[in-house]
Amino acid sequence: MMKRFAMFLAAGSAALISGCGGPEAPESELEAYVTEWQDNDYGGMYEHFTQETKSSMTKKEFTERYKNIMSDIEMDKLQVELPTEEDVKMDNDQTARLPLQIQMETIAGPVSFEKEAVMKLEETDEGEEWLIDWDPSFLLPDYNEGDKVRIQTLEAQRGRIFDRNGSSLAVNGTALSIGVNAGAIDEAGKAQLAKLLGLTTEDINKQLGQSWVQDGYFVPLQTVASSNKELIKKVSAVKGAATASKAVRVYPYGAAAGHLTGYTGEISAEELKENKGYTQGDQIGKRGLEQLFEEQLKETDGVQIFIEKEEEEPVVIAKKEPKNGQDVKVTINAEMQKTLFEQMEGAAGTASAVEPASGDVLALVSSPSFDPNEFARGIPANRYTKLQDNPKQPLLNRFSAAYSPGSTMKPITASVAMKAGKLDPAAGKTIEGLQWQKDASWGNYRVTRVSESAGPVNLESAIVASDNIYFAMAALDTGADGMKAGLQSFGFGVEYPFAYPVRESQISNTGTFDSDILLADTGYGQGEVLTSMTHLANAYGAFLNKGTMMKPLLLLDDEPSVWQKELVTEEQASIIRKGLRGVVERGTARAANIEGMAISGKTGTAEIKEKQGTTGKENGLFVSYDANSPSFVLALLVEDAAEAGGSKEAVDKARTFYVKWKTYRK
Repeated sequence: MMKRFAMFLAAGSAALISGCGGPEAPESELEAYVTEWQDNDYGGMYEHFTQETKSSMTKKEFTERYKNIMSDIEMDKLQVELPTEEDVKMDNDQTARLPLQIQMETIAGPVSFEKEAVMKLEETDEGEEWLIDWDPSFLLPDYNEGDKVRIQTLEAQRGRIFDRNGSSLAVNGTALSIGVNAGAIDEAGKAQLAKLLGLTTEDINKQLGQSWVQDGYFVPLQTVASSNKELIKKVSAVKGAATASKAVRVYPYGAAAGHLTGYTGEISAEELKENKGYTQGDQIGKRGLEQLFEEQLKETDGVQIFIEKEEEEPVVIAKKEPKNGQDVKVTINAEMQKTLFEQMEGAAGTASAVEPASGDVLALVSSPSFDPNEFARGIPANRYTKLQDNPKQPLLNRFSAAYSPGSTMKPITASVAMKAGKLDPAAGKTIEGLQWQKDASWGNYRVTRVSESAGPVNLESAIVASDNIYFAMAALDTGADGMKAGLQSFGFGVEYPFAYPVRESQISNTGTFDSDILLADTGYGQGEVLTSMTHLANAYGAFLNKGTMMKPLLLLDDEPSVWQKELVTEEQASIIRKGLRGVVERGTARAANIEGMAISGKTGTAEIKEKQGTTGKENGLFVSYDANSPSFVLALLVEDAAEAGGSKEAVDKARTFYVKWKTYRK
């Protein structure tokens, strides 16, 4: 039987076999060699070799070559099963054969092999010693003199992102890397190439000056889309310029879904510290869905170690298979996303569409936007600066932001007041004039409405006329505690259960109403109340879904679930829906009255001001749906829309979308 000696790189030296020494114990000499191997002492290993072995290479050659190889393959946890004295086979008095079992961990997984060590008794300065007739197969199986150890990366694919219909939002593709052949381009060529790529000759010289660059090497400068045929043709005409194919992430919907998909990029030093399982040069999700679902999407490259032989097939000694990332399917309708984005026409704003019956989020639009393909290819610094300095802030994700809802808040206020038993939708409120205040304690502050009413105002007529005073009264009648509780039931001031990180909606800056004026202002969507467009569309879904608001969903495979229920009765919801249809038929959204459809909704103009009693910029909003086919609620906001008529621009953009979407659906 063989006696096992476990040799670990981290372990101490093993004791020699008791009772053996000198020329009578070749196994002891072999054990000393293994101990030095375990200690990473390649110089010490060399001292155990026969003179014939040493004559084929110097100690320095052996140490540098094989230490580097074992380091490159990341050898670890070396275990060697050594023989006992009984296992030694003596060919004669001068030659012994000893069986070994060798195991180790490597970058490509475990390596296990058997080796018969041949040892010879030779005269040395210390007298007779057993020495190892060594060859490279002591280190790795099938490794012979003249062979080369190769490490090959087996590339895995990052998971893809698809919309609800299987359309590609993020896939793996190729682009073209433009560069120069070092030593083959002159100053005139550099100047010509720099002009084509928007660089300077100093930029090119800096890349050529890197320590690894040698004449004949390809030095990349910029990555461009393979479809950019005109630029590629011009580059190809420059002497010394060259191109190479490069694997990149591709975003087919470009800027239309830029903020949604985000993009991948090379991992930074800071990200390396925060994320396990990555190495320098790896790609990682930087924004959007790419970052949100990084754990699922991330691929793990495989690796294999093989022995390259001159006249034989290579021998694979260890292989770790690549592991592709998981595909992700989201609830987004990519064509709806694109159509909505196009209707924004570059205006600063955002739009979200939510399916009321399921909570599926169908579109998340932020405008203006950026092309994520530029970032995936490696955006030039001057281009990034241009985007960063753009006053419309195309790098700002607006669909994740929260805004003042303006008058789009009024149906929610009405629902809260009715649920609290403080508002009778059929009873009329007598309101005189264009301004109103609760009492003299308000000082000079008054709530203002756009037009006077001919008679008592009920809920339907208040929605159609967008009567600020009516809803301020409703909020005050409900009271601070009742409004807070009611708004929380609609998701304001509580965690928004959406996979994508959007800013949570708030009731006020403090979460409470510290004055009647703030409470009244909140009733008609001013004050300090804020909401994302996704939450606003989600909330309106309750009017179409029997008073139930579904949990907003982003992953297609997630099961629909109720978030909040019994927000309004079906009778109350019917009154609200009738009012919302009236807004389009005869109110502030008449531009959206499209033949063949029954668009219903509520407009809003939210004034952004520093404090009460002052003026500020206006955002225009329109929350809408087609009552004939209420498959989604659309919440659309246009920033700084005062000159375009406040909510009018939002209504116009929504109308154009509905017309185009109707055509697309056909």
